[in-house]
Amino acid sequence: MLRTMLTATNSLNQIQKQIDTISNNIANVDTIGYKAKEARFSEMLYQEYVNTRKDTAARLTPEGIRYGVGARVSQIQTNNAQGSLKTTDRDLDFAFTKERQYFNILMPNENGEINMVYSRQGNFYVSPINDEQVMLVTAEGYAVADSNGNPIVLNDNVKSFTLRENGSLVVNYNDDTEETFQLGVTEIQLPQVMEAVSGPYLALPANFDELGYDENDILTNLVGIVRENIGLENQKLEMSNVNLSKEMTNLIQAQRTYQFNARAITIADQMMGLINGIR
Repeated sequence: MLRTMLTATNSLNQIQKQIDTISNNIANVDTIGYKAKEARFSEMLYQEYVNTRKDTAARLTPEGIRYGVGARVSQIQTNNAQGSLKTTDRDLDFAFTKERQYFNILMPNENGEINMVYSRQGNFYVSPINDEQVMLVTAEGYAVADSNGNPIVLNDNVKSFTLRENGSLVVNYNDDTEETFQLGVTEIQLPQVMEAVSGPYLALPANFDELGYDENDILTNLVGIVRENIGLENQKLEMSNVNLSKEMTNLIQAQRTYQFNARAITIADQMMGLINGIR
Protein backbone atom coordinates (compact mmCIF):
# COMPACT_ATOMS: atom_id res chain seq x y z
CA MET A 1 0.00 0.00 0.00
CA LEU A 2 2.87 2.35 0.79
CA ARG A 3 4.24 1.77 -2.73
CA THR A 4 0.88 2.76 -4.20
CA MET A 5 0.81 5.96 -2.17
CA LEU A 6 4.35 6.90 -3.23
CA THR A 7 3.57 6.29 -6.91
CA ALA A 8 0.40 8.39 -6.78
CA THR A 9 2.19 11.17 -4.86
CA ASN A 10 4.94 11.35 -7.48
CA SER A 11 2.33 11.68 -10.22
CA LEU A 12 0.39 14.34 -8.30
CA ASN A 13 3.41 16.64 -8.14
CA GLN A 14 4.00 16.34 -11.88
CA ILE A 15 0.33 16.77 -12.83
CA GLN A 16 0.33 19.98 -10.79
CA LYS A 17 3.11 21.27 -13.06
CA GLN A 18 0.93 20.47 -16.07
CA ILE A 19 -2.02 22.33 -14.54
CA ASP A 20 0.24 25.31 -13.81
CA THR A 21 1.40 25.32 -17.46
CA ILE A 22 -2.18 25.22 -18.75
CA SER A 23 -3.22 27.97 -16.34
CA ASN A 24 -0.36 30.15 -17.57
CA ASN A 25 -1.50 29.62 -21.17
CA ILE A 26 -5.07 30.62 -20.32
CA ALA A 27 -3.86 33.70 -18.46
CA ASN A 28 -1.90 34.80 -21.55
CA VAL A 29 -4.61 34.13 -24.12
CA ASP A 30 -4.69 37.88 -24.95
CA THR A 31 -0.95 38.55 -24.52
CA ILE A 32 0.59 39.86 -27.73
CA GLY A 33 3.19 37.52 -29.22
CA TYR A 34 2.77 34.84 -26.53
CA LYS A 35 3.49 31.23 -27.52
CA ALA A 36 1.57 28.42 -25.85
CA LYS A 37 3.46 25.89 -23.71
CA GLU A 38 2.70 22.18 -23.45
CA ALA A 39 3.85 19.75 -20.76
CA ARG A 40 5.22 16.46 -22.08
CA PHE A 41 5.32 13.41 -19.80
CA SER A 42 7.70 10.46 -19.68
CA GLU A 43 7.82 7.31 -17.57
CA MET A 44 9.90 7.30 -14.43
CA LEU A 45 12.03 4.34 -13.33
CA TYR A 46 10.25 1.04 -12.76
CA GLN A 47 11.09 -2.16 -10.92
CA GLU A 48 10.78 -5.55 -12.60
CA TYR A 49 9.73 -8.68 -10.73
CA VAL A 50 10.67 -11.94 -12.48
CA ASN A 51 8.07 -14.38 -11.20
CA THR A 52 7.46 -16.51 -14.29
CA ARG A 53 10.59 -18.65 -14.43
CA LYS A 54 8.58 -21.87 -14.35
CA ASP A 55 6.05 -20.59 -16.87
CA THR A 56 7.06 -22.18 -20.20
CA ALA A 57 4.01 -21.04 -22.17
CA ALA A 58 4.61 -18.71 -25.09
CA ARG A 59 3.65 -15.10 -24.42
CA LEU A 60 3.59 -11.87 -26.39
CA THR A 61 4.36 -9.55 -23.48
CA PRO A 62 7.74 -9.34 -21.68
CA GLU A 63 8.30 -11.72 -18.81
CA GLY A 64 7.82 -10.56 -15.27
CA ILE A 65 5.84 -7.75 -13.69
CA ARG A 66 6.88 -4.12 -14.15
CA TYR A 67 5.95 -1.87 -11.26
CA GLY A 68 6.37 1.80 -12.02
CA VAL A 69 6.79 4.75 -9.69
CA GLY A 70 4.74 7.27 -11.65
CA ALA A 71 5.34 9.77 -14.45
CA ARG A 72 7.21 13.04 -14.65
CA VAL A 73 7.16 16.15 -16.81
CA SER A 74 10.12 15.61 -19.12
CA GLN A 75 9.79 18.86 -21.09
CA ILE A 76 7.75 22.04 -21.30
CA GLN A 77 7.55 22.41 -25.07
CA THR A 78 6.73 25.69 -26.78
CA ASN A 79 4.27 25.83 -29.66
CA ASN A 80 5.96 28.14 -32.19
CA ALA A 81 3.05 28.23 -34.63
CA GLN A 82 2.20 31.62 -36.13
CA GLY A 83 -0.49 33.54 -34.24
CA SER A 84 -3.27 35.46 -35.92
CA LEU A 85 -2.57 39.05 -37.02
CA LYS A 86 -4.66 41.94 -35.74
CA THR A 87 -4.76 45.24 -37.64
CA THR A 88 -4.25 48.25 -35.36
CA ASP A 89 -3.47 51.10 -37.82
CA ARG A 90 -0.72 52.25 -35.44
CA ASP A 91 2.72 53.15 -36.80
CA LEU A 92 4.67 51.54 -33.96
CA ASP A 93 2.91 48.17 -34.09
CA PHE A 94 4.84 45.40 -35.84
CA ALA A 95 4.04 41.75 -36.43
CA PHE A 96 6.23 38.92 -37.69
CA THR A 97 4.87 36.84 -40.54
CA LYS A 98 7.51 34.10 -40.20
CA GLU A 99 7.99 31.70 -37.32
CA ARG A 100 10.98 31.76 -34.94
CA GLN A 101 11.92 35.38 -35.62
CA TYR A 102 12.18 37.65 -32.57
CA PHE A 103 12.89 41.29 -31.76
CA ASN A 104 16.09 42.03 -29.82
CA ILE A 105 15.25 43.69 -26.51
CA LEU A 106 17.65 45.12 -23.90
CA MET A 107 16.50 44.13 -20.41
CA PRO A 108 18.31 45.03 -17.16
CA ASN A 109 18.74 42.26 -14.60
CA GLU A 110 18.61 42.51 -10.81
CA ASN A 111 22.28 43.58 -10.74
CA GLY A 112 21.70 46.44 -13.15
CA GLU A 113 23.46 44.67 -16.03
CA ILE A 114 21.87 44.89 -19.49
CA ASN A 115 21.09 41.52 -21.08
CA MET A 116 19.79 40.73 -24.55
CA VAL A 117 16.39 39.04 -24.53
CA TYR A 118 14.05 38.13 -27.37
CA SER A 119 10.34 38.69 -27.92
CA ARG A 120 7.74 38.61 -30.69
CA GLN A 121 5.73 41.30 -28.92
CA GLY A 122 5.78 44.20 -31.36
CA ASN A 123 3.79 46.99 -29.72
CA PHE A 124 6.48 49.66 -29.26
CA TYR A 125 6.41 53.19 -27.85
CA VAL A 126 8.73 56.18 -27.49
CA SER A 127 9.95 57.21 -24.05
CA PRO A 128 11.81 60.48 -23.30
CA ILE A 129 15.37 60.17 -22.03
CA ASN A 130 16.18 63.92 -21.97
CA ASP A 131 14.82 67.23 -23.25
CA GLU A 132 15.77 66.52 -26.86
CA GLN A 133 15.76 62.77 -27.34
CA VAL A 134 13.39 59.82 -27.02
CA MET A 135 14.03 56.07 -27.11
CA LEU A 136 12.08 53.24 -28.71
CA VAL A 137 10.84 50.92 -25.94
CA THR A 138 8.48 48.00 -25.34
CA ALA A 139 5.23 48.21 -23.42
CA GLU A 140 7.18 47.34 -20.25
CA GLY A 141 9.73 50.12 -20.88
CA TYR A 142 12.63 47.95 -22.09
CA ALA A 143 14.79 49.43 -24.86
CA VAL A 144 14.39 48.02 -28.37
CA ALA A 145 17.79 47.18 -29.87
CA ASP A 146 18.98 47.80 -33.41
CA SER A 147 20.92 45.27 -35.49
CA ASN A 148 24.13 46.24 -33.65
CA GLY A 149 22.65 45.66 -30.21
CA ASN A 150 22.33 49.35 -29.31
CA PRO A 151 19.20 51.21 -28.13
CA ILE A 152 17.30 53.11 -30.82
CA VAL A 153 17.48 56.79 -29.82
CA LEU A 154 15.55 59.45 -31.79
CA ASN A 155 15.08 63.18 -31.77
CA ASP A 156 11.95 64.28 -29.95
CA ASN A 157 10.42 66.00 -33.01
CA VAL A 158 9.20 62.72 -34.50
CA LYS A 159 6.41 63.05 -37.05
CA SER A 160 5.76 59.48 -38.21
CA PHE A 161 7.29 56.02 -38.67
CA THR A 162 7.49 53.86 -41.78
CA LEU A 163 8.55 50.21 -41.98
CA ARG A 164 10.41 49.10 -45.09
CA GLU A 165 11.42 45.66 -46.24
CA ASN A 166 14.16 43.80 -44.33
CA GLY A 167 13.10 45.42 -41.05
CA SER A 168 14.30 48.96 -41.69
CA LEU A 169 12.46 51.59 -39.63
CA VAL A 170 12.33 55.04 -41.24
CA VAL A 171 11.73 57.92 -38.81
CA ASN A 172 10.22 61.07 -40.33
CA TYR A 173 10.78 64.31 -38.43
CA ASN A 174 8.80 67.55 -38.41
CA ASP A 175 11.58 69.38 -40.29
CA ASP A 176 11.06 67.04 -43.30
CA THR A 177 14.23 65.07 -42.57
CA GLU A 178 14.34 61.34 -42.02
CA GLU A 179 16.54 58.78 -40.29
CA THR A 180 16.73 55.03 -40.85
CA PHE A 181 17.31 52.34 -38.23
CA GLN A 182 17.52 48.59 -38.62
CA LEU A 183 15.42 46.79 -36.04
CA GLY A 184 17.39 44.03 -34.36
CA VAL A 185 15.90 40.68 -35.36
CA THR A 186 17.13 37.23 -34.33
CA GLU A 187 16.07 33.85 -35.68
CA ILE A 188 15.99 31.13 -33.01
CA GLN A 189 16.65 27.65 -34.40
CA LEU A 190 16.35 25.82 -31.06
CA PRO A 191 13.60 27.56 -29.06
CA GLN A 192 13.36 24.57 -26.70
CA VAL A 193 16.79 25.49 -25.32
CA MET A 194 15.77 29.07 -24.50
CA GLU A 195 14.66 30.09 -21.00
CA ALA A 196 11.49 32.05 -20.32
CA VAL A 197 12.37 35.28 -18.52
CA SER A 198 8.95 36.84 -18.02
CA GLY A 199 5.82 36.96 -20.13
CA PRO A 200 6.79 36.79 -23.83
CA TYR A 201 10.54 37.32 -23.25
CA LEU A 202 13.12 34.59 -23.87
CA ALA A 203 16.84 34.51 -23.07
CA LEU A 204 19.79 32.22 -23.59
CA PRO A 205 20.33 29.84 -20.66
CA ALA A 206 23.37 30.54 -18.52
CA ASN A 207 24.73 27.02 -19.07
CA PHE A 208 23.94 26.43 -22.74
CA ASP A 209 27.54 25.30 -23.33
CA GLU A 210 27.04 22.56 -20.73
CA LEU A 211 24.04 21.37 -22.75
CA GLY A 212 26.33 20.66 -25.69
CA TYR A 213 25.25 23.64 -27.80
CA ASP A 214 27.08 26.59 -29.26
CA GLU A 215 25.37 30.00 -29.37
CA ASN A 216 25.43 29.90 -33.17
CA ASP A 217 23.55 26.60 -33.08
CA ILE A 218 20.75 28.15 -31.01
CA LEU A 219 20.17 31.51 -32.69
CA THR A 220 21.26 33.69 -35.59
CA ASN A 221 21.33 37.48 -35.56
CA LEU A 222 19.88 38.55 -38.90
CA VAL A 223 22.30 41.13 -40.24
CA GLY A 224 23.55 41.97 -43.72
CA ILE A 225 22.12 40.10 -46.67
CA VAL A 226 20.19 37.61 -44.51
CA ARG A 227 17.91 40.46 -43.42
CA GLU A 228 16.06 39.81 -46.68
CA ASN A 229 14.54 36.79 -44.89
CA ILE A 230 12.84 38.96 -42.27
CA GLY A 231 9.04 38.84 -42.43
CA LEU A 232 7.51 41.94 -40.81
CA GLU A 233 4.28 43.85 -41.29
CA ASN A 234 3.51 47.33 -39.99
CA GLN A 235 0.35 48.50 -38.18
CA LYS A 236 -0.41 44.93 -37.13
CA LEU A 237 0.18 42.80 -34.04
CA GLU A 238 0.61 39.06 -33.71
CA MET A 239 -1.82 37.75 -31.14
CA SER A 240 -1.28 34.80 -28.81
CA ASN A 241 -1.48 31.37 -30.46
CA VAL A 242 -3.20 29.86 -27.41
CA ASN A 243 -6.24 27.77 -28.38
CA LEU A 244 -8.61 28.41 -25.47
CA SER A 245 -10.89 25.45 -26.28
CA LYS A 246 -7.92 23.07 -26.38
CA GLU A 247 -6.51 24.45 -23.13
CA MET A 248 -9.83 24.04 -21.33
CA THR A 249 -10.06 20.43 -22.56
CA ASN A 250 -6.50 19.73 -21.39
CA LEU A 251 -7.30 21.34 -18.03
CA ILE A 252 -10.31 19.08 -17.50
CA GLN A 253 -8.27 15.99 -18.39
CA ALA A 254 -5.46 17.02 -16.04
CA GLN A 255 -7.93 17.63 -13.21
CA ARG A 256 -9.49 14.19 -13.76
CA THR A 257 -6.05 12.58 -13.65
CA TYR A 258 -5.25 14.50 -10.49
CA GLN A 259 -8.48 13.30 -8.87
CA PHE A 260 -7.73 9.69 -9.89
CA ASN A 261 -4.31 9.74 -8.22
CA ALA A 262 -5.69 11.47 -5.14
CA ARG A 263 -8.36 8.78 -4.91
CA ALA A 264 -5.66 6.09 -5.15
CA ILE A 265 -3.94 7.58 -2.10
CA THR A 266 -7.23 7.62 -0.19
CA ILE A 267 -8.00 3.98 -1.02
CA ALA A 268 -4.47 2.88 -0.11
CA ASP A 269 -4.79 4.69 3.22
CA GLN A 270 -8.12 2.99 3.92
CA MET A 271 -6.67 -0.45 3.13
CA MET A 272 -3.71 0.18 5.44
CA GLY A 273 -6.19 1.11 8.14
CA LEU A 274 -8.04 -2.18 7.64
CA ILE A 275 -4.79 -4.15 7.83
CA ASN A 276 -3.79 -2.40 11.04
CA GLY A 277 -7.24 -3.06 12.46
CA ILE A 278 -6.92 -6.79 11.72
CA ARG A 279 -3.56 -6.89 13.43
